[in-house]
Amino acid sequence: MCEGLVTLFLCGDVMLGRGIDQILPHPGDPALREPWVRDARDYVALAETVAGPVPRPVGFTWPWGAALGLLDEVAPDARIINLETCVTRGGVFAPGKGVHYRMSPDNLPCLAAVRPDVCVLANNHVLDFGRRGLTDTLAVLTGAGLRTAGAGRTADEARRPAAVPLRGGGRVLVFSCGLASSGVPHGWAATGDRAGVDFAAEPSDAVAARIVDRVRRMRRPGDIVVVSLHWGPNWGFGVSRDEVRFAHALVDGGVDVVHGHSSHHPRPIEVHRGRPILYGCGDFVDDYEGIGGHERYRDDLRLLHLVTVEADTGTSVDVRMVPFRARRMRLEGASDEDAEWLRTVLERAGRRFGSRVDRDRDGALVLRLPVGGCGGRGHGRGRGRDPEGC
Repeated sequence: MCEGLVTLFLCGDVMLGRGIDQILPHPGDPALREPWVRDARDYVALAETVAGPVPRPVGFTWPWGAALGLLDEVAPDARIINLETCVTRGGVFAPGKGVHYRMSPDNLPCLAAVRPDVCVLANNHVLDFGRRGLTDTLAVLTGAGLRTAGAGRTADEARRPAAVPLRGGGRVLVFSCGLASSGVPHGWAATGDRAGVDFAAEPSDAVAARIVDRVRRMRRPGDIVVVSLHWGPNWGFGVSRDEVRFAHALVDGGVDVVHGHSSHHPRPIEVHRGRPILYGCGDFVDDYEGIGGHERYRDDLRLLHLVTVEADTGTSVDVRMVPFRARRMRLEGASDEDAEWLRTVLERAGRRFGSRVDRDRDGALVLRLPVGGCGGRGHGRGRGRDPEGC
C-alpha cells in the first residue's frame, strides 16, 4: 500500500461450481436439473468446442490464469469477491430454480488461490442447495479462515460486515446485500432464527437508510466502507433511476465504494461525490464459454477492477480495469482489440454519468473522473427506469 492510499480488488461473479468444479482435482456430483443440461461435464464440452481441449484435472490455480500474477504484482490491500457458488456435498436442489451451483469442499484451494479477504454471499446462488448448503458453505469458508459478508445463520449475522484490517490502521468494512432484481428469492431472507441472506425487495430509500444506519454504527475513524450489492438483470447496460438513487443515497450516507454485480458483463461506472459506483462488475470466473444467445455482450471478456482511495477521506483517486478473456475455462490477457472494444462500450454506457474511459500505456482501462453531467454533485433524482439517458 502506498502511504495514505488503499487499493481494493473488487471482483464480479466467481462461479466455481458446475463445469469449473468438474475440471478441478476433486469434482463433486455432476448431476444437474436444468431444462436442457443434466450433467455439469457438458459445460466443459461446450467450452472445448470454442477453444479446444481443457486438460483434466487442472491445477487449483487454472481458472484464475493470468489474473493471479497481476494481483501479486499490484498487491491490493483488500480482495473482495462475489462468490456465487455453494461449497457443499449435501443439501437438496432448491425448488423453482433453473440453475444450481455447487463446488466440492475438497476444491476449496481453487478459491483460496486468489487469496480473498472477503467473500460476499448475498446473491441468488448461495442457497441453491437449501439452508443445509448455505450452512455448509459458511462452515467451510470460516474453517479456511475466509471472511464472509451478506449471509449467515441469522439476520444479525447476515447483516454483520466483514472487517479487513489495514496495515496503516483502520479497516475495510464490507457490507453485502442481495436484491430481488438479481433473482434472489424473497424466501431466502435471513431471519432471527433462520439462515439466509441480507435481502432487499427493491432499492428503496428505506433500505438505503437501514444500510447507512448500520454503516454509521459500525464505522470507526480510518475505516473504508464498501457496500456490495447483487442487483439488476443479467444482460443490458441500462441502469434504472431507482438504482442510481439508491447508490447515491449510500454514498451520501458515508459509503466510500458501491460494488455492484449480477450482470454477466460489465455495466457503467459512476463517480458521485468523489466515490466510485460500480453498477456491475460482470462475471470473472465461470463456465459460460460456448453458451450462445448473447454474443453481442462479449461475456467472454472480463475485467479485474482495482479501486484506489485516499485512506483518510475515502475519496477515489484511481479506478483501473484490467481486461482478460476467458478461454479454455481460464483467464488470459485480452488482446488490444478486445480491450478497445470494452473501453468503447463502457464509455458509451457511462456517458449519462459523465464518465470517460481511457487506455493506459500498460493496456489497462482507466476511468477519468467526470466533470458536471449526471455524475456531478447534486444532480436531480427521479424514479422508474431510464436505460438510455438522464
